[in-house]
This record gives sequence, C-alpha cells and structure tokens, in this order.
Amino acid sequence: MPKRFFTEAAGRFAAWEGGPWTTRVIRRFIARYGVNMAEAAQPDPASYPSFNAFFTRPLKSGARPLAPADWICPVDGAISAYGPIAADQVYQAKGHGYSTRTLVGGDGELAAQFQDGHFATLYLSPKDYHRIHMPCAGTLRQMIWVPGSLYSVNPATARALPGLFARNERVVCVFDTEHGPFVLVLVGATIVGSMATTWHGVVNPPRRPAVTTWTYAPGEHRFEQGQEMGRFLLGSTVVMLWPKSDLTFNPDWAPGRPIRLGEKMADFA
Repeated sequence: MPKRFFTEAAGRFAAWEGGPWTTRVIRRFIARYGVNMAEAAQPDPASYPSFNAFFTRPLKSGARPLAPADWICPVDGAISAYGPIAADQVYQAKGHGYSTRTLVGGDGELAAQFQDGHFATLYLSPKDYHRIHMPCAGTLRQMIWVPGSLYSVNPATARALPGLFARNERVVCVFDTEHGPFVLVLVGATIVGSMATTWHGVVNPPRRPAVTTWTYAPGEHRFEQGQEMGRFLLGSTVVMLWPKSDLTFNPDWAPGRPIRLGEKMADFA
C-alpha cells in the first residue's frame, strides 16, 4: 500500500474546511468510534472548521485532574508495554524489540543515558484525546526529527512487525528534570497527517530526507507537569525512556489497560 500517498492525502483532507461536509464526517467519526464529546471544551461537532480542529480538540477545564505522583500519564490511550530496558533493548511485543539508539535516530551518546533504564509505550486510538502533556516538570534540551516508514501502530501491527516504533518516522523530544533526563517520542503512522509541538508548531511536513536536530538553550522552553507539549493530527503512539533508577510503575498498570491523562504513571521509590 502506498502509505505515504494515503498519509499525505489524509493530511490534506483533515485540514480541509468543508463546512457541512466536514461536520458530517465529524459526526460519523464520533458515532463510529464512540467519542465522548461531553468532555470537550466545545461539544458541538458543527463548531469545528476542519477535521484536524476536531481531532485535536481541547478538553473542558478540570476534565483531567493531575494525580499526586512523580510521573503522570501524558496522554489518554492504552498501555502497549512498559518495564525495564534490557541493556539497550526496548520490548515491543511477542518477542520483538528495538534498540534505544535506533529509536532516537542513531545518537549513541543520548541512547547511552538510558542503558538498563525503563520505558513505557502508550497507544492512542482514534477515539482518544490527542494532545500530549508533560508527565513531569522539565526543560527541553533537544528535538530530533527521524525519517522513517508510516506503518500502522495498532496493537496487531505491533505484535507482527519487529522494531515498529523505531522504523516509523518520529519526533524525539529530550527533557531534563530534577530526576534526570527523559525522552518522549511521538511516533508517526499511516494517515497521521503530522505531529506538532507547542514550541515548534507542525514538525512534519516537511518530511525531511535525513535526521534533523534542534538544540535549545537551557531554560528556553520550561514546562510544568501537566502542561501541553504536543499533539497528533490523527492518532499514533508515544514512547518514553528513563535512565536507570528506582522508578516504580503504578501497580495497577497492565498491558492493554486503558489510561487517562493525569493519572499516576510512576514514582521513585
């Protein structure tokens, strides 16, 4: 399947402001996927000029209270996998894995910071809220655009395709916190029109032919826990990396379990 063609076509369609035609598409999407519009700041489907505006809709104030935890869930979605990084290998599904170095675009020095650390992979389905928030207060150090494929990232594909999250195009965001560094990766997928961050705007397009890195001055972009940092224009997956530490995940977590932005993800022992 010509995934890039369909992805770019979907991106153009999602940005189209088609009046009643756009509203019709949005209403059908809501019915098909069971989207809870009661949580939206603007619950009327006709109020959205484009599908992108609907898909990245903000929530009502107070819809996602923040749990008292060192790390909170940065998204609504479901848990794909989580746990320790074995040397530099991140578990994907059914025996599949990939290296931290490949995930971050080949930067061995950056990847070495997460040797024997921890990871979490969180899947956002079409019905979910698609803005991404900070799991912990931190300062942006670097953003890396990594070109790649545009495979679907649904659970069935994750089980079947080795190295999926390190093969798809992605935006790697590197933060420093009082607990040390962490990486939050926005993974692209089939018909994900683009990914955006609050400090840069839309990162793709353009889809660049090579790894591209932006480095930021200390303190230039500071975020509080729970603050929005990015969004997907159509759904995808987030992968997080932490260095070796006494990080302990929420004992209620399990693969496949639904999660909501702001709930407890992990604490330090």
